[in-house]
Amino acid sequence: MAVFGVLGDIHGNREGLVAALDALEANGARRIVCVGDVVGYNADPDECVALVRRRCALTIAGNHDLIGLGRLDFRRCSNKAEYSLRRTRRALARESREWLASLPARHELERGVVLVHGGVRDVQQYMVTPGIIRDNAALLSQDFPGARLCLFGHSHEQKIYAVDGDEVREVAAQGLVQLDRNAISFVNPGSVDASRKRGDKLAECAIVDTSAWTVKFLCVRYDAAATEAKAAALGYRISPLIERLYSLQRRLARPPRSS
Repeated sequence: MAVFGVLGDIHGNREGLVAALDALEANGARRIVCVGDVVGYNADPDECVALVRRRCALTIAGNHDLIGLGRLDFRRCSNKAEYSLRRTRRALARESREWLASLPARHELERGVVLVHGGVRDVQQYMVTPGIIRDNAALLSQDFPGARLCLFGHSHEQKIYAVDGDEVREVAAQGLVQLDRNAISFVNPGSVDASRKRGDKLAECAIVDTSAWTVKFLCVRYDAAATEAKAAALGYRISPLIERLYSLQRRLARPPRSS
């Protein structure tokens, strides 16, 4: 039983990562774990890899990490994600590639506490509906018997879902939350990178206490203007013309409908 920080969906955002790491440590997290997507979207993939290696005790692979390595293709990516990941593939240093390639797909952090990125068996699945959560609770029980807490990422939103039998309840993910000890809880700490979000640009993360069975959600400001300026200057932002070309290529690549 322990207190640890959880973060993920960093996406090459050094400014957001530093803010999140500092906030977790200021709130008493002596051990920090990452649910994946260290790279993608932004211009500091190697810097983020170095920071995560140094300051996180454990990291699993996200879909952007795998796509950045060429282990997954672009078929389930948005145009923006594909464009930035093509740049990431060219930019990643050898040492960063080797470390990303060593990351496990998922991990049981301690008895009953599991880290995944997307779905329990599908790194690119968005766990965003009660039906999907229910299905993944069944997979979690098959793959990790006795698991009561699944920490996940990918959807870029701070979320808690409680699964009790066939019932799935969404619990408000704000501040300090007492988890239901009788349910299987799915917790998303949110995304360090806020470049996909409208409104305030905040780095999101969480602190989990497996003795008290609580989650504390954090949201901290970072220099989003600096992140965006670097991403634009170094070729991580798709232009409207290139985005139209990507969309055309995707349409042409679709198999014809049968009559």
